[in-house]
Amino acid sequence: MSALVIQGLEKSFGGLRVTRSIDLNVESGERRLIIGPNGAGKTTLFNLLNGFIRPDQGRILFEGKDIVGRRPYEICAAGVGRTFQVVRPFRRMTVLENVVVGAYVNAATDAQARETAETALAQVGLQDDAQKLAGTLTNKQLRLLEIARALAGKPRLLLLDETLAGLGAGEVDEVIAVVRRLAAQGITIVIIEHTMQAMVRLVDRFVVLDGGALLAEGLPEDITRNTSVIDAYLGKRWRIANA
Repeated sequence: MSALVIQGLEKSFGGLRVTRSIDLNVESGERRLIIGPNGAGKTTLFNLLNGFIRPDQGRILFEGKDIVGRRPYEICAAGVGRTFQVVRPFRRMTVLENVVVGAYVNAATDAQARETAETALAQVGLQDDAQKLAGTLTNKQLRLLEIARALAGKPRLLLLDETLAGLGAGEVDEVIAVVRRLAAQGITIVIIEHTMQAMVRLVDRFVVLDGGALLAEGLPEDITRNTSVIDAYLGKRWRIANA
């Protein structure tokens, strides 16, 4: 069964056409990477998927149901979680309290929300930091907090927007290990990322956007050798390094 099907997705802001008739099919349990140069429409695509903005044309099917026109909290409650490129925690609240906020979308009681939040923190390895103030966390911990807050909504589809941004090599490996564990639990993952060497080891398939349109799609080893992708995104250094 497909977790996510996108059909003919179009979005313009005034005269600027941001997404151009995008078609995409993501299978349940798959790990899919979206790459492309700045301005390619990657984050706009995520904003369309989780209801922040509405497409001008096209359909978005999550587990067979069209979610176009539904509000972000409704899409979240239906099983679509999302992180953001810029992490904005409630800095004067504890780590646990931050994640509890994300749990209320499906929790019937405060106790249930707290239990769900504690489980989410354990999933990303932050259980020992639950009582720390979010404002004291390192960048890596903030990235994991953002994932935990998304997990608190119990998603079956998780959208990760540049989760590895600003991390050192060792930290990248730690966060990738977390993402692998989530995928092993059956969560479908679509990730926007620029850390290509790490992504080759993580995902099943690549999607390349350029100018709001789908430029290429395929296995990592095929996409990283695709001359159109190299010219549009990876660049001369990648071509030389991987010649």
